[in-house]
Amino acid sequence: MEQKTVNVSGIRWKEKFSYGMGEVASGVTFGLVQSVLQKYYTDILGIGVISIMLLFVLARFWDAANDTICGHVIARLKPDDTGRYRRWFKWFAVPLATCTVLMFVKIPGLSGTGYFVYACITYILFGMVYTCLNVPYGSLAQAVTLDSSERASLSVARSVGGVFGAIPALILISFCYETGTDGIKRMSYPIIITGVIIIAILSLLSYVVLYRGTKERVIEQSKENKKGIFLKSMKALLSDRAFVSAAIVAMLYLASQQFSMSYSAYLFQYYFDAPNLTMLPTVFQYLPVAVMMFFATKLGNRFGRRELCAYGILAAGIGNLILFMLHTKNVWIYIVVLLISGIGTTFIYLLTWSIASDAIDHAALSSGVEEPYAYSFFSFMRKLGHCVAAVFVNLALFKIGYSGNVLNTSNITDDTLSEMYTWSVLVPALLYLVIFILLRFIYPLGKQAVELQQKAKEAKWQ
Repeated sequence: MEQKTVNVSGIRWKEKFSYGMGEVASGVTFGLVQSVLQKYYTDILGIGVISIMLLFVLARFWDAANDTICGHVIARLKPDDTGRYRRWFKWFAVPLATCTVLMFVKIPGLSGTGYFVYACITYILFGMVYTCLNVPYGSLAQAVTLDSSERASLSVARSVGGVFGAIPALILISFCYETGTDGIKRMSYPIIITGVIIIAILSLLSYVVLYRGTKERVIEQSKENKKGIFLKSMKALLSDRAFVSAAIVAMLYLASQQFSMSYSAYLFQYYFDAPNLTMLPTVFQYLPVAVMMFFATKLGNRFGRRELCAYGILAAGIGNLILFMLHTKNVWIYIVVLLISGIGTTFIYLLTWSIASDAIDHAALSSGVEEPYAYSFFSFMRKLGHCVAAVFVNLALFKIGYSGNVLNTSNITDDTLSEMYTWSVLVPALLYLVIFILLRFIYPLGKQAVELQQKAKEAKWQ
């Protein structure tokens, strides 16, 4: 197998910016799935919460095959003059924008079953196209630089891009309501579809920046098409403690994010009676990112990425438990405590992709697993986080009697509202605690282990 390496370190800020725009590109569409899609399905299409939960579970079964097949195709195709991964952005940026809009098209005259079938087709199609962009994007960092510290800086750039990518969907879910003649605030479909079209265009433009502003320096020129390599790679990944624990951490963290973002739309509409403030908890939780993004890489190198993320997520879990004990009806107290809790999640948010790179490097060095196989499995585990979040969100809605469209507030008791609040803070607290245990006691790549791994990786490419 021939290898090519050129200037494998010393990347400049312009390329880091362009790389971060890749997460803006995927984040603006992914943010719609996190923040808007669940409520769009219930309130605009009138799909029941159990049907929605079934949809997300079925989509994950399909992703188990789709994501791994995508990784196999990416690994086997020979590089062109742009490299192995960047060309996928050129091929699938327009299809992703199209599929994003199709998810939110309401076809007049369909029955409830018809809307459910249409939702299944468009959501699964979106997931397939998203994978064709997400897997090469995740693998791209390994081709941009060999240096572990620089990959950590790319992780920070990606995470910062994710913050900006999430903002358009948060604005949309906060300001898509209009008051009907009965005095009840409902989602406005014209506002929703207009916002989705704007977001789809923004995604397309961001992929253009990613494609033009990055360069692959570490390229494996040719790969032997070994028989059974797919199954061998999957077996090796599943037996790799570092990789499996990192993938589960990513899954649970994404589940906590999506649960909070999806459920907040209901919590702020009914419990706090402030739907226009729906975006604030997420924005306030991400505010510490604006400060720590300048220090996260250096702190991770000094104290260890695993260590920072583990104890930060533990602090965030304690913050959610404080909210549970307060059981406040004051929306501003709730938001301020979430801001403090957000300080704890800042490190795992900024460094999660760096941990993923460390785990993928570990699989490559110990078992020879190629990056596209590893990242396709990692991508599937993150999508599994959607399923975990969907189960929690829809079970919570089912428990309070939310059957679709708008829940009549006159039928909501104080006990129902109290239960709604309890779900909103205890589910993230539980997930944060499990993440802490995984990082602190199971994931093996602490500071010293990563330093030794970096030396082994550099020796391999010399």
